[in-house]
Amino acid sequence: MEWLLRMKEAIDLMEKKMEEPLNIEEIAKAACASPFHFQRMFLMLTGVTVAEYMRKRKLTLAAQELAMSPVKVIDVAQKYGYDSPESFAKAFRKIHGISPSEARNPGNSLKAFPRIAFQLSLKGDKDMDYRILKKEAFTVVGKSFRLSCEDNQQMREIPKLWQQAHQDGTIAKLGAIAAEGDLLGIIANMQPGGNEFDYWIAGESDAASGTESFDRTVIPASTWAIFTSIGPMPGAIQSVFERIYQEWFPATGYEHAGTAEMELYPEGDTTAEDYRCEIWIPVVKN
Repeated sequence: MEWLLRMKEAIDLMEKKMEEPLNIEEIAKAACASPFHFQRMFLMLTGVTVAEYMRKRKLTLAAQELAMSPVKVIDVAQKYGYDSPESFAKAFRKIHGISPSEARNPGNSLKAFPRIAFQLSLKGDKDMDYRILKKEAFTVVGKSFRLSCEDNQQMREIPKLWQQAHQDGTIAKLGAIAAEGDLLGIIANMQPGGNEFDYWIAGESDAASGTESFDRTVIPASTWAIFTSIGPMPGAIQSVFERIYQEWFPATGYEHAGTAEMELYPEGDTTAEDYRCEIWIPVVKN
């Protein structure tokens, strides 16, 4: 498939650029995608962010050089973009569990983060129903949190945020003021080349009264691709997210618009096998 070849070309370019600062715009261009769309596709296809992949690959190559040659630690640190031996040593130890100088000792164990290779996997055993909807800009109120994608931390942290919001009364307050009582989980502000993003637990509302304790933001006018998730949270919706990026985007002429994406949660038992919620992805035709 064409998208598979484009992703391979992007990986090839990333491997050639290991000794240079990350340029997400250049890499995304090789995949014929916007930086935001490429980053989201890469994360959902591989389970790691672009920045995390580049960091782990650089530290893998650095370890190989230290183990196989008499090169100075400071030279390896500078080669792979670290400003000081101290910052390099800290990152190196986090991955390998030992210092850069200890990597020279025979018998010491080193981690190897291999180059990613995309392979065509024919799926399609289940239909993916979706609908396209245009919606004008609207205001949401709620609470926002800054989260990291590194090591898939967001998959663990988001369910905890919802649990806490239930316990501290946030969900009850938002449900009372949100349009039709639907609650929203919003992913926004993922910066090019970064690992962090904002996650909102919110509701759509233009009201001023009763919302003073909440943050407020505007979701821009967008064309949305909307998918239904059926099953208990969070596993069901996480599975649908994976299918959107692994199956739906590669099979269609759409690309992520780069603005906030949303999870829409109607009232109901979120642990039930028949619980229905939605994923809203802002899209453009590529």
